[in-house]
Amino acid sequence: MDTKHQIKQAVTISRLYYLEGATQAQIAKQLNLSRPTISRALQYARDNNIVNIQVNDPLSNVDDLRAQLQRKYQLDDVVIADVGPTGNYQEDLDLLGQAAAAYLPQIIQDNDTIGISWGRTLAAVARHLQPSDRKNVQVVYLKGTVANSTHNNFVVEVTKHFNACYHTQAEILPLPVIFDNQDIKKMVVKDRFIHSILTAAQQAQVALFTVGTTAPDATLFELGYLNKKEIAKLQKESVGDIVSQFVDADGQIVDPALTARTVALPIDQLKEKRQAVLVAGGMAKLPAIRAALAGRYANVLVTDTNVALHLIDE
Repeated sequence: MDTKHQIKQAVTISRLYYLEGATQAQIAKQLNLSRPTISRALQYARDNNIVNIQVNDPLSNVDDLRAQLQRKYQLDDVVIADVGPTGNYQEDLDLLGQAAAAYLPQIIQDNDTIGISWGRTLAAVARHLQPSDRKNVQVVYLKGTVANSTHNNFVVEVTKHFNACYHTQAEILPLPVIFDNQDIKKMVVKDRFIHSILTAAQQAQVALFTVGTTAPDATLFELGYLNKKEIAKLQKESVGDIVSQFVDADGQIVDPALTARTVALPIDQLKEKRQAVLVAGGMAKLPAIRAALAGRYANVLVTDTNVALHLIDE
């Protein structure tokens, strides 16, 4: 076989194999050649640079992915936790928590007040906090912290670690997140002690929060604040919650009456923070993350590679 013929054959076979997706068996039948001949021709094509195989890994340039997210959603900063392909929820959550905890020292300043949320994600962040040398930092909850006795909202764990890191005593909002009656909520928040905590949350320079889903096992549903009819309505109209306030895909409140019963920083006030840091990952939270970004409630996003790629692709 002369070289010119060998090259032409390798080109023909490579086009069929790499560009048209034909199998080696199909090519052998089409060209009336043996399978070993097809295999040798493909190897010859690779060895002689007739075919160049390149794998483009979109995760290899995290800085580019961060820049794309910043531009698309007009964010001040983006942190991406590099999670593995296995989709192990607890491992991915732990990596997300590490990324957020490592980022906080870059933005916390002396005399800052940090408004925090609770839940599994914030607990993952709290577990990875390291003692800070910032002075006179205060921590306050952005929403009510009381849960029923059968479900854990992770307030104890989150509070313990934030207190240790910032050498402070977090101001806990000792109320349910959602009251049965709007009038009762109005009366309670007038209390001088409660009012001072809510004011501190409003004045916080940094807000660290997450989003929730409308899945049946969503924490807000499990805590018993809502009845079955209310849950069904939220699952139909909402994509998730931001600081316990349920929103649609555009980040707009879906049930003002429910929000009026909710003890939490109004989500519009997140826009006034020096840093409003949304920490959320996992594909289940993608719709709620997208809604929070659409509503411009965060200027910093901490998420994982899978969510980041989907946010770019949409």
